[in-house]
Amino acid sequence: MAVAVPLPGPRADRARRVADVLRQQIHAGAYPDGLPAEQELAAEFFVSRNTVREALTVLKNEGLIDRGPKVGTHVAQRKYDHGLDALLGLKETFKHLGEVRNEVRAAMPVAAPPSVARRLLLEPGEPAVFIERLRYLGDLPLSLDLTYLAPDIGTDILRHPLETDDLFALIEQVSGQRLGEASLALEAIPADAHSAATLQVPDGAPLLMLERLTSLDDGRPVDLEYIRMRGDRITMRGNLIRSKP
Repeated sequence: MAVAVPLPGPRADRARRVADVLRQQIHAGAYPDGLPAEQELAAEFFVSRNTVREALTVLKNEGLIDRGPKVGTHVAQRKYDHGLDALLGLKETFKHLGEVRNEVRAAMPVAAPPSVARRLLLEPGEPAVFIERLRYLGDLPLSLDLTYLAPDIGTDILRHPLETDDLFALIEQVSGQRLGEASLALEAIPADAHSAATLQVPDGAPLLMLERLTSLDDGRPVDLEYIRMRGDRITMRGNLIRSKP
């Protein structure tokens, strides 16, 4: 049987490693009644209590936990899981967590920028339909979505209520086709002043930027989205399979 050894390296490195494990445990729904005492955590991770305190300070600064004398350490907020395994809209993704509603900030035909026109296979100068929505789960703003739609589909979608419906469902409804697949890119960006104010986060707060190009089942691209999601409230999750050589 292997003998457990303490985590190596400077205390700051050990604290970061402890914080990483605790953060994931919090996101997985652990500690509903509060985190264990410092002494218990120190024994669990084979580190000193000072290392544990430093790790908890990291999580407190991230807004994940609250700490106080005589009340211990408790989870302040949890993240919502957004899967990467299926092509779902936000309303479909969070249907078991509460009401998803949209504040429609813009919905209109626009001149498609050349890069947008190329990706939607539009002719130069051909218009697209632009929709911008601030999306809420209950009263919590979760994402700011900028969407360009193929003009024939987008024009029909503008006749429908955008405050309550996912665009994916509307695309399938007006086109009479199923959505097929999407290509996406995901990166972390700092919140600019406008996005921060809209999503109610501090300037420079981490956002997840998802760029997604979605096609109908026949392969025609119809929906290009740029979605800014709150990094403090959403975790992207997926299951990956290693391909055979």
